[in-house]
Order: sequence, then C-alpha cells, then structure tokens
Amino acid sequence: MRLYLASTSPARLSVLRGAGIEPICFSPEVDEEAEVAAREAELGRSLTAPELTEYLGRLKAEDVVRRHGPDGTGEIDGLVLGGDSMFLLGGEILGKPHLPEVALERSKRHRGETGVLHSGHWLVDCTGGEVRGAAGAVDTARVTLAADIPDDELAAYVATGEPLELAGGFAIDGLAGAFIERIEGAPSCVIGLSLPALRRLVIELGHPYQSLWE
Repeated sequence: MRLYLASTSPARLSVLRGAGIEPICFSPEVDEEAEVAAREAELGRSLTAPELTEYLGRLKAEDVVRRHGPDGTGEIDGLVLGGDSMFLLGGEILGKPHLPEVALERSKRHRGETGVLHSGHWLVDCTGGEVRGAAGAVDTARVTLAADIPDDELAAYVATGEPLELAGGFAIDGLAGAFIERIEGAPSCVIGLSLPALRRLVIELGHPYQSLWE
C-alpha cells in the first residue's frame, strides 16, 4: 500500500520513515488563511485549535487528491495523508516564530511550563484510482520544558536557527530534545504526525496498517 503525504515537512517524513513507511510527498497548494476565514464565516464561529488542525489537514489532502489523484493527473493509487499541528501555551496558539527575538521570548515563557500540541490528520482512500472514503482524527500531547534552563542556553538554542520555522519553537527530535522534561501522549504527535492516529485511520478505512510498511 502506497502512502502519499500532502506535505514536504522533513519532520513528518522522518517520522514515517522511522516507522517503516516510505511516502511519496506532494506539496499542497492551499490558501490557509482564506479557507479558514470562509469556514468560520460558514459556521458563524471560530474554529477551535483541534478543529483547525484537522480542517487544514483535510484541505491539504483534498488538494493533493484533486491535483494528482482521480480528479487530476491520476498519479495516485493508495492513501493520501494531510496534517497540521498547533502548539498552545496558556491557551494561546503559538505558530512558527520566524524571528529570533520571538523564538527566545516564547522559549522563556515555556520554560518550566506545559504546553499542548494538537496534531490533526485527514486520510483519503484513493486505492484503485478512485476516492473510496476519508476519515479524520486529532491527537494531543502535553509537553513540559525543564524549569532549570538558563537564559544563555535558550539564547544559544535560538541562535542555531532550529526553532524559527517550527510550531511552538522547539523540536523534540532536534537540539531541544535535552530541554523537554516530560511528554504526555504519543512522542510522534509532538513531531507533527501521530503514528497511533494514522494507524487508527488506516484501519477505519478498511486496510491493515502493516500494509504501509516497506
């Protein structure tokens, strides 16, 4: 069974490869801001963080199916996975910091505190070259940063550039792994793709999870 990943995230690719899955990656083309605004206008309310991650995952997966699958070029015969992640600290959604000063301020706020990481998934069954079904799931993990990290250590971490393009501003599978004191939930969820959630979705769509293994 071939898995198609609607993402070019190195972290998500690494999680899948570590689990024995070699996906084919496509870059989704989604205007996230406009799509979310339209969805919230339709609902008459704001999307919660878990809803938002699943919805964005769905948009990405459906875009790849539309452009490369049965409705597009017909390149896809397998399962298409879209996903998105959001990190919350004190109830506030923290996206990618982009700037060193923002990353440093956030890491200081996170120090000694526990944040919540939501990872949304949407899986589309395109086996046999046609859309047969789809299912979504959100997994959540709680991440606690050690309280004894001095400012100079945090500044040195930010100076590496690693946290600038990461949701929440840290990477458990990178240099910040030494700062993360505790995780409650699936470790893969913190990296941006929950393997337990993926397994449940594959089974829900009627396929054995092990069929994804290389």
